[in-house]
Amino acid sequence: MLNDALFYLSKAFWAVARPNTLALVLAVLGMALLWRGRRWGRWPALLGLGWFVAIAATPLATWLTWPLEDRFARPAEPPARVDGVVVLGGAVDVELTAARGLPALNGAAERMTEAVALSRRYPQARILFTGGAPNPLGGELTESGAARLIFEGLGLSGPRVLYETTARNTHENAVASLALARPQPGETWLLITSASHMPRSMGVFRRAGWTGIVAWPVNYSTGTTSMSAFDTPFGQRLSQAEWALREFTGLVAYRLLGRTDALFPAP
Repeated sequence: MLNDALFYLSKAFWAVARPNTLALVLAVLGMALLWRGRRWGRWPALLGLGWFVAIAATPLATWLTWPLEDRFARPAEPPARVDGVVVLGGAVDVELTAARGLPALNGAAERMTEAVALSRRYPQARILFTGGAPNPLGGELTESGAARLIFEGLGLSGPRVLYETTARNTHENAVASLALARPQPGETWLLITSASHMPRSMGVFRRAGWTGIVAWPVNYSTGTTSMSAFDTPFGQRLSQAEWALREFTGLVAYRLLGRTDALFPAP
């Protein structure tokens, strides 16, 4: 019951606290107040418009994302032996897949393609995809169901491929996949997720009791210089900044809930 309540509360909170949405509301509210002669309306207007100007005129989105994406790097040398690979959901567009009947991927598609590549590099490794219904209202198709369509279409099938179908967030990913995989002492498992999501993911998996879990980040969204940020379209930079702030918010919330082993997990 507590997990359910926290899940719905987190969805409701982010629906109103998303930086881009909040900035737009503040800008519109401030402009409306100024139009009605309320001079104090300039403050919400400046805050709201200031957010969009900062994203457009500076590499703010990159600066926010760098600490997350650079926190965990892949091993300098790939492990000689890998017993399993855990793939976090988030790369599959479940609603579009269900609507069109064809597997649909989003901007985190590298989570899926990297899993297939690793399955070929380590043919003895188990591949575990974890992801339930991402929509709070539920649905017939889960992320794992859509992932199965993609993996089997790419030739990845058989008993070594496991699908965890209930997890709705990163904490549930870690707990449910641990129960399904039952990794043994001394085994090495790779964790695939977006680089910006890796700090929270590693903290959660460690806290859940995973040992021998190794970060394998994919889906980088930043370059190595601040100037590279200006090559990214404005809309994408808005999404990037919002995602980074969401991750920092999630890190704080998960630490307060005791779901991670540190406020900002490190290698």
